[in-house]
Parts: sequence; structure tokens; C-alpha cells
Amino acid sequence: MLWVKAFHIVFVAAWFAGLFYLPRIFVNLASVPADSHAERERLLLMARRLYRFAYLLMIPALVLGLLLWLAYGIGRGPGNGWLHAKLLLVLGAVGYHHFCGTLLRQFEQFANRRSERWFRVFNEVTVLLFAAIVVLVVVKPF
Repeated sequence: MLWVKAFHIVFVAAWFAGLFYLPRIFVNLASVPADSHAERERLLLMARRLYRFAYLLMIPALVLGLLLWLAYGIGRGPGNGWLHAKLLLVLGAVGYHHFCGTLLRQFEQFANRRSERWFRVFNEVTVLLFAAIVVLVVVKPF
């Protein structure tokens, strides 16, 4: 079980690293001047690759988490409300990831209407999600 837990942590951390950086690329994309086609295409290429890579990291993170829960019984029994809260936040992280894909498609189609400042705030959501998930897992407050 410790191997599964260790790899779960590695994949979750790697997935979130992608989620930390992808919106940062969006900040840069939102501030690219309209006549800077080369810079825009370079940032779009980086965003596409990072989105796909983070997606590939998300899959084993989720599978290993499910394995810990279903096969090893982590979070079962009384006093494990923290797990329900964590699962809700994980669903939020998956939704955030997919929303990043929507935002990426908007940039690709020249349809972005959000400001650089909006993306800076949006970028902080992953930090809050990650911190809340870690606190729930380590502290198990309920």
C-alpha cells in the first residue's frame, strides 16, 4: 500500500504542477500584443503540450487514489468526513482542469474575452485547492 500511496502523491503533485503553470501561460497569452503572432503561437504550443501532459498525469493520480480508497479501505468507517470533502475538491480540480481546456480552445479560436488580471486570479484557484486537499488529508479535521 505504501508504494501505491507514494505514487499517488507523486502523480497528484505533478498534475497540480501542470495546473499551477497552465493558467500562468494564459496570463501571458492574454497580454500578448495582437501583432505578435510568433509569441502567441509559441505560448499556444506550450499550453497545448502542458494541458495534454497534465491530463496524462491526472489519470494515474485519480486511479491510484481510487485504488487507495476502494482496495485498501483508506477513508472508510466513521470519522472520515474529510474524505468526502477531499473527493469534492478533487472533482473541483478535475473540473478546473477541463475548464482550462475550454479556455485554451478559446485562445486558439481568438475568442478569449477575459483580461490578464482575471487569469492572474484564476491562477490562484489551484493553490487553494491543493492546500485544502493537503490539509484535509494530513489533518483529517472531521
